[in-house]
Amino acid sequence: MAKSQTNRVALIGAGPRGTSVLERLLANWAAERVEGTTLHIDVVDPYPAGSGHVWQPEQSRLFLMNTQSFYPTLIPEDPKLAPPLAGGSFDQWREARRRDGAGINDAEKAELATLESDNFPSRALYGRYLRQTLEGLLERLPDGVEVTFHETLAVAAHPVKREKEDGFDVELGNGATLTVGSVVLALGHIEARLNPEQRSFKRAADELGLLYFPPAPPADVDWMAVPDNEPVLVRGMGLNFFDVMGQLTEGRGGKFVEAGSPGAGVLEYRASGREPKVIAASRRGTPYRAKAGLSGYYPRSITMRYLTEDAVDRFRAAGIQPGFDHDLWPLLHRDALWAYYSTLGSFQPAAIKDPQQFLADLEDALQPHAHTTANWESDVADLVEKHVVASRRLNLRGLAAPLAGRSFVSRRDLDTAITAYLDDDARRSALGESDPVKMAIGALHTGRAILKSVVADGGITDESWLAGLRGWFESFVEGLASGAPALRSEQLAALARAGVVSFIGPDPKFSVDHGAKVFRAASPWVHDVPVEARTLIEAMSPANRVGINVSPLLEQLMADGLVRTKIMMGVEGTPMQTTGLDVEPHPYRPLAANGSVTKDLYVLGLQLSASQWGTAIAAEARPLTGPAYASGQRTLRDADEIARSILGR
Repeated sequence: MAKSQTNRVALIGAGPRGTSVLERLLANWAAERVEGTTLHIDVVDPYPAGSGHVWQPEQSRLFLMNTQSFYPTLIPEDPKLAPPLAGGSFDQWREARRRDGAGINDAEKAELATLESDNFPSRALYGRYLRQTLEGLLERLPDGVEVTFHETLAVAAHPVKREKEDGFDVELGNGATLTVGSVVLALGHIEARLNPEQRSFKRAADELGLLYFPPAPPADVDWMAVPDNEPVLVRGMGLNFFDVMGQLTEGRGGKFVEAGSPGAGVLEYRASGREPKVIAASRRGTPYRAKAGLSGYYPRSITMRYLTEDAVDRFRAAGIQPGFDHDLWPLLHRDALWAYYSTLGSFQPAAIKDPQQFLADLEDALQPHAHTTANWESDVADLVEKHVVASRRLNLRGLAAPLAGRSFVSRRDLDTAITAYLDDDARRSALGESDPVKMAIGALHTGRAILKSVVADGGITDESWLAGLRGWFESFVEGLASGAPALRSEQLAALARAGVVSFIGPDPKFSVDHGAKVFRAASPWVHDVPVEARTLIEAMSPANRVGINVSPLLEQLMADGLVRTKIMMGVEGTPMQTTGLDVEPHPYRPLAANGSVTKDLYVLGLQLSASQWGTAIAAEARPLTGPAYASGQRTLRDADEIARSILGR
């Protein structure tokens, strides 16, 4: 039964997560409507609904998604869930709009004309898909449902007691108040307070007349404010770096063309003359490795042998809460080793003495119960040393830090080394499933999908979450498996050859010279003079930490004790604040300051980052079987659970 004759819900956030809850509310209502009841949904977001803040269709088409067209979806395909009223996956939408062009502009038609299933679409085009999918849902509203959109902020949500049931008064930035029975927080990416160093840089920029660009969604930044032809320091070489790179090169009128001279790499860059001189830095000193060229999101040739669902079930059956470093990583490490050396044996057999015997011996050595945890890695290393050419032995940790252990006499030498790394990585990406390195990474990527389900909702110890999963593995695997399309590595190599981009080196140190009125950066591993510039760009998004997020609503909920940051216990029993809210899972309702569940308040998305891992990744189309299923459409199943709870189903 529904809670009352009129069930009123406030969805705070109208991006993909909020729209998913809206879609599930409509689907479940249509599948099982109670006669005589009505449903009113208030959708609150200062940005247009569907696309929300991040996926606005009006943004630059140079901003690419980090997944291929076949991957993302807003609409579940799980037959166990209430059937959707409209819409499909992004790839289905892409094919339909390519045929009929309905509701899209000329720029979108031009992109669709060449966009294939395995290509990386622009974020703007994905935003159009989100908006059109929402429009299709609104055209098919079930009887008894009304949806109202409020393009403003929600600034507070106060619990209220009523005669028949409890609920909330939701205060909006425009002065209005919504009286609702339930509230869903789908806040997505929100602004965060700067850390002490960032605040010092901002103060220095204001005092000295410098330019400082703090962490921000790339589409929010006025890139034309960056001066032409001047040196510009860019800190961070993850995914946001390539957004910065695109805006300061192609966005200034430059062009990439196929290389016409030997040794020039895959692409050459033709400058417009308006480009800044970009000087890039990151802890590793290099960008993330590029994605392999695959026909699917996971390599088809990779079959997980060790970190499997059966292995995970054995932990559960034994009543063991696994540790990451002790129990899970050794299994995934084995899968990565097997993926690498089996691919090497298939495609580069000359690198192995007696490949057939080596792989048979390796298979024996990798068996989890054949050796103690203390010596299996040593046994494998001895076997590899005996059979594999030294230059082809896998250094898994070294893949994520290609400059580790090296020093450079000049930044010119560093630039040459990084350009060679980019060329090599792009070449490996083009080889796809025949490259051993990319298949080792492919095993890590596939294993990551399994890990997401294993570690969710307290599946591993607090110590393992803090010190292992988030302490070292997250940055390690992101640097390997979360990179941009290989095209970006090819473009960066071309820019380096053209002298438009250069690099600082690993472990950079940034400072401000108040006398010279410049930002300064240097690497301890590059024996050259520090780099100076009057502009510093932080190539990263605001930190996803609820304790420092700048949201009037979140701050009010915390101040009133309705939500709290999740605290985990470190290895020495020290309490440590995590990135997300403390919640009771399924459906995700926040815990109040006193430990009680805050009734009729739900959380979905990034603010679950202390209970789920990989909360920013979109739902995956069609993962109905295989290791990716449990994590691939989890966000859609979470949305369904929230919707069913709200409707009393």
